[in-house]
Amino acid sequence: MDGGPRPFFTVFTPTYNRAATLHRVYESLCVQTYRDFEWLVVDDGSEDETGTFVESWQREAAFSIRYFWQENQGKHIAFNLAVREAQGDLFLNLDSDDSCVPEALERLVERWESIPYDERHGFVGVTALCKDHTGRLVGSRFPSDVLDSDSLEILYRYRVRGEKWGFQRTEVLRAFPFPEEIKNTWVPEGFVWTAIARRYRTRFVNDVLRIYWLEGTSVTRGQNTAKNALMRARWHCMVLNEHLGYFRLAPLRFFKSALIYSLCSFHRGQGAIKQYRQLHSPAARWIWAIVAPAGFLVYLKDRICARAAAQRP
Repeated sequence: MDGGPRPFFTVFTPTYNRAATLHRVYESLCVQTYRDFEWLVVDDGSEDETGTFVESWQREAAFSIRYFWQENQGKHIAFNLAVREAQGDLFLNLDSDDSCVPEALERLVERWESIPYDERHGFVGVTALCKDHTGRLVGSRFPSDVLDSDSLEILYRYRVRGEKWGFQRTEVLRAFPFPEEIKNTWVPEGFVWTAIARRYRTRFVNDVLRIYWLEGTSVTRGQNTAKNALMRARWHCMVLNEHLGYFRLAPLRFFKSALIYSLCSFHRGQGAIKQYRQLHSPAARWIWAIVAPAGFLVYLKDRICARAAAQRP
């Protein structure tokens, strides 16, 4: 598309050995009622037929498909690459085992353009609802059909649950990249969404636009405690250090974060003293102290289970 008109949307799909499901994304894009988009696929080191399928779709599709291959490094690295390469003003992540309804892009554009033009600079994007492949709503609805808020308020004040889906302005995402010093591990998306929430609002709408396939195990959804301990510990430490202003609205969430922080820190080899010192406030340390013994017990259980599994023939 060099030298041609730029698309309004970049639809981004990270993929790793998902040749068997990637067609869902392609087929749902082929029937979109809104056509001003490109599809950007970042292949995180697949060893299956992913590249072959994408090449065949590039030859037949009525929209631009751009394909990037990288050594296996993780979804967060693929996401950063896609944000840098995106040509669209709006950036929409659609995972490689999911799909969306035919009017998804059209409806998202309508919702975006319903925000007064002179106010859009204060918004990062629009977020909608998901249904599973059987048609059931995933999680809960937003408290009103149109709500201008941010991801922190949605989580703590409104207690909205479940998978959601939407786009962000590409220029904003470029200012808030995922950390890249750690590769080949799960990185919580909250690192980015929390930073954005402090500066921008999102329009949340009760339109059901994404189809979230639940069968099998998704490569982007699995979380192994020991393998992902570093970034999970960092994330929950940040929650305790930076989100405690919401404690009275959702206290159990913070006790859960403290438990996970303690558990993952023990998996990393960090003892109680270091865990304590990484927490900045007396309140965060008090919450952690209550659940840290339970975190240690769960850690011991994990170790016992891992040893038993390693000894099985």
